Amino acid sequence: KKMGWKGILGFDYGVVQAPLGPDISGPELAAAVANAGAIGLLRLPDWPAPDHVRELIRRTRSLTEKPFGAAIVLAFPHEENLRVVLEEKLAVLQVYWGEFPKERVDEAHRAGVKVLHQVGNLEEAAKAKEAGVDGIIVQGREAGGHVIGQEGLLPLLPRVVDLVSDSTVSVIAAGGIVDGRGYAAALALGAHGVCLGTRFVATEESFAHPLYKKKLIEMNCTDYTTVFGRARWPGAPQRVLKTPFYVEWKNLPDHETEENQPIIGHSIIHGVVCI
Repeated sequence: KKMGWKGILGFDYGVVQAPLGPDISGPELAAAVANAGAIGLLRLPDWPAPDHVRELIRRTRSLTEKPFGAAIVLAFPHEENLRVVLEEKLAVLQVYWGEFPKERVDEAHRAGVKVLHQVGNLEEAAKAKEAGVDGIIVQGREAGGHVIGQEGLLPLLPRVVDLVSDSTVSVIAAGGIVDGRGYAAALALGAHGVCLGTRFVATEESFAHPLYKKKLIEMNCTDYTTVFGRARWPGAPQRVLKTPFYVEWKNLPDHETEENQPIIGHSIIHGVVCI
């Protein structure tokens, strides 16, 4: 049964699939979410790759006739990828980790693209509201991956709801929400929808490694750390599974980063070999 009254931004449901960097949310996942009536987001590369971005969008369109979006990390080079998103007139652009002022939001709106800005504190939310975004994703420190804010979701969410109460901005809750109970709690605090990340990592359509999906389901302990990505993601703690590798490395001295540690392997991300 469709609950249209819970939809946001013209979609059937108030559910947003988080971008799941660096490439876990590809065309298959974004299309599956879109086909279900929620907001599916492609995670775009953290480097200029306009041709690849256009191919990702077209592959997604071959899998769904429903609207979908793409996500960009503003802290990394993104102008060329952003241009493709606007040229292709996607339904939604999600941005985070940086400023996205009113002139950029207006540019997206002229292309018919709605803007979601993910924030981690009240000050960032106020800037996003001033910029005229269509929705604000409020991320609490309960979230997985590199967490944009240090505040818990439940104290922060109602403050953002109050901040935008005189506007049409949709407020979307993110961080530790995995089921209907979390959705209901977010709605009770005034949110219009929820954004789920880890829950979508474990789906068949995500590009995550099968063993990682299995561990996500089996394990129930996480930790909040700066061990991973200190040089690339400064000041960005990460919520991680308590794996044997993490337990061994969690006390790595602060001055040690991925730039001065031995390389133990490589990954292929968006077709590019990365350390």
